[in-house]
Amino acid sequence: MTQEVIVTCAVTGSHQNFQRHPDYPITPEQIARNCLEARAAGAAVVHIHVRDPQTGAASGDLEHYREVVERIRDAGSDVLINLTTGEGGRYMPGESDPARGGPETTLRLPELRIRHVLALRPDICSLDVGTTNFNEHVFMNTPGHLRVMAGAIKAAGVKPEMEVFELGHVRFACQLIEEGLVDAPPMFQICLGIPWTAPATPEVMTLMQSLLPDGAQWGAFGISRWEFPMAAQAVALGGHVRVGLEDNLYLSKGKFATNAGLVEEALRIIRAEGAEPVEPARAAEIFALTSPRA
Repeated sequence: MTQEVIVTCAVTGSHQNFQRHPDYPITPEQIARNCLEARAAGAAVVHIHVRDPQTGAASGDLEHYREVVERIRDAGSDVLINLTTGEGGRYMPGESDPARGGPETTLRLPELRIRHVLALRPDICSLDVGTTNFNEHVFMNTPGHLRVMAGAIKAAGVKPEMEVFELGHVRFACQLIEEGLVDAPPMFQICLGIPWTAPATPEVMTLMQSLLPDGAQWGAFGISRWEFPMAAQAVALGGHVRVGLEDNLYLSKGKFATNAGLVEEALRIIRAEGAEPVEPARAAEIFALTSPRA
């Protein structure tokens, strides 16, 4: 039987690298258009952050999310929508008092970090199941906050994609499953290469995948120059694939990418390994989605 692979396109992210790209999606209209273009190129899932249309900075504004989601749905697209819950997790200690967050801190209550998910009922939302050094700040996701978020996501009928950046994150994700806060089959996204988290190597992906519970659906990605090697590794290990401008700005050395172009390259890699990408309806079956849309 031919291996089936689900392609997710992470269209914009929350980093500041967008300033290096000449045509990066910033406004809700641009983000939605990129989602539709990624679907046309072969993606089954789009992973969505939003940004301030004026500055390009990362945003958690509900109305920006609403506009992106409505534009995709109004276009009649069948693409599966995956909204981030990562916004609101940044902590930088204040210079004079490290117990208080400095001006770059965005830390918010867990209820606020998921309000767009509860309001818009996407097919999937991300859930970052651990705290880590994330470049020069702390990406803070405490066990108590994660339990609140996971419980509310489950009650809303949305499937959490548990993003894991370290081995310990896999352990805590399994704990959430054991506590009944995440339904089977669980979804995992193995995130590699982000400073200063687990490196993007075949050995690390293989180890992290080996710790996943039986029956888990999983994908993986590497950022920057590791995007395509990690896509190939994920397929080789039986997983799914994520690409997109959130993770990598270039199609090849010196050549800026588009989201659609990155998806097309992912499909080439998948087929070169003898597997086949699947359509959104089949992806929904594989992920055991419950179609929570209002």
